[in-house]
Amino acid sequence: MLRSHTCGELKIEDVNKEVTLSGWVQKVRDKGGLIWIDLRDRYGITQLLIEEGRSDNSVVEAARKLGREFVIKASGKVIERESKNPNILTGSIEIDLTGIEILNASLTPPFTIEDNTDGGEELRMKYRYLDLRRQPLRKNLELRNRLSIETRKYLDGQKFFEIETPYLIKSTPEGARDFVVPSRMNEGQFYALPQSPQTFKQLLMVAGYDRYYQLVKCFRDEDLRADRQPEFTQIDCEMAFVEQDDILSTFEGMVKYLFKTVKGIDCAELPRMDYADAMKYYGSDKPDIRFGMKFVELNDVAKNKGFQIFDDAELVVGIVVEGCADYTRKQLDKLTDFVRKPQIGAKGMIYVKCLSAEQAGNGDGSFKSSVDKFFDQQALKEWADKMRAKSGDLILVLSGETEKVRKQLSELRLEMGNQLELRKSGVFAPLWVVDFPLLEWDEDSGRYHAMHHPFTSPKPEDIDMLDTKPGEVRANAYDLVINGVEIGGGSIRIHDRDLQKLMLKHLGFTDKEAQDQFGFLLNAFEYGAPPHGGIALGFDRLAALFGGQDSIRDFIAFPKNNSGRDIMIDSPSVIADEQLDELKLKVVK
Repeated sequence: MLRSHTCGELKIEDVNKEVTLSGWVQKVRDKGGLIWIDLRDRYGITQLLIEEGRSDNSVVEAARKLGREFVIKASGKVIERESKNPNILTGSIEIDLTGIEILNASLTPPFTIEDNTDGGEELRMKYRYLDLRRQPLRKNLELRNRLSIETRKYLDGQKFFEIETPYLIKSTPEGARDFVVPSRMNEGQFYALPQSPQTFKQLLMVAGYDRYYQLVKCFRDEDLRADRQPEFTQIDCEMAFVEQDDILSTFEGMVKYLFKTVKGIDCAELPRMDYADAMKYYGSDKPDIRFGMKFVELNDVAKNKGFQIFDDAELVVGIVVEGCADYTRKQLDKLTDFVRKPQIGAKGMIYVKCLSAEQAGNGDGSFKSSVDKFFDQQALKEWADKMRAKSGDLILVLSGETEKVRKQLSELRLEMGNQLELRKSGVFAPLWVVDFPLLEWDEDSGRYHAMHHPFTSPKPEDIDMLDTKPGEVRANAYDLVINGVEIGGGSIRIHDRDLQKLMLKHLGFTDKEAQDQFGFLLNAFEYGAPPHGGIALGFDRLAALFGGQDSIRDFIAFPKNNSGRDIMIDSPSVIADEQLDELKLKVVK
């Protein structure tokens, strides 16, 4: 071993020990007679001391040849540090050096390897191996590692069986775009990389492995953003002989266990919210319930009053922002500009200030709104009463088509939560959203698509509506949502061949297409498929959430950028003509 200890473990109790450390030079401070070297490894930083005239000349000479990120081996005696540093684990000691060996020199790095670096994101991604030396990223990957260990511990304790499933599978038309892999041995044919091990885990249930799990890599060829990568990791699970409550109970237990063991947080019982209520009161199927501002519908008190914008609207709906009646016109104009942004799409915003007597300058208080010409004080009081707004509160109202205006108000609600610092990263509010629609209409293709996937079971009591009211059929499906982020989702699966064929028919598959695409699963259902269901949790998202960050990139060792490129290894890249010839492929330029 080139070290007796790491750079993060020596304490005051180790004084007088002869030790050997190895690591990277973080910094050299040469004060003439005294030289200090900060030596870093994965575990921490230890200060090394050299005193000219007392330390060996060869050690002094070697120290003065060092640069940042040189790899060295350092030997010496542990001594008590005169000027202690409480901010690092080894801050009470330093090493009185007796020997230095340069194991490898380093070029000057393109950015500082410190907590607050001067490198931009693209530069740091190009030199990711250097960026990974920084403590924030080390802590992120340490958290990810702990989460994976504790996840496996919990699932193993619940008698789950970890089984690997294939990475080279069959492409299917449902869901996001597949990454495809040409087959050399089967000319003109392609594998697909799995978006999920969905059908394989269902086949494992048919095979009798009643509790399966896998921390599995999945792939989707879709547009990227901060919480998406073309390759990502799922906690993928399936259970047989269960109903929905059994799955929710099992994985609620896992969520509580992870919060307790990894974050030291005791979670209360997770609330359950119907999809319909999530959309009605929050305008989102992944509501952030760390704060209030639930939607209140105002059709009965705001429509048919001669204000055409409301009268022509399908829905008039608002939120109460507590204690914000003192918002200035400039602040309110900014909020109006916010909802008018193209990505939100509202035409405008109505506000009502519920003024206190002091704010109004009278003895009773009053209401001040942007629609005073159309609604008198009594009418605005009806709004306030319905919304349970108090003196000093601010009411914000949007109107339009129901589905669109709910999404717009959801964005406004989240913006107000951000402005008022109600979305605190150290506060966690998990919940289950249940009873999703089975199908959703797609305008582009002119047909229904599965909201989750084609293997999701409809609620038994809704099956009869598949032919008459397909959009109203509810699914045996559920999502785990934490702080407004969908962490994962799952469902009770279809395990009956005839019902699965019926589902595929409603998704536009002919009998032949269904057999060609999913015949292996339909055939398996004829050999005693048990009732089963499962869930898949986004492991990268969970790690980022536990780490208090929005982006998943810094919780993945080697991520891709927004264009799906790994700029460190320059991938994707062209391949040699010989390889293309072997695959019988031609690149059209």
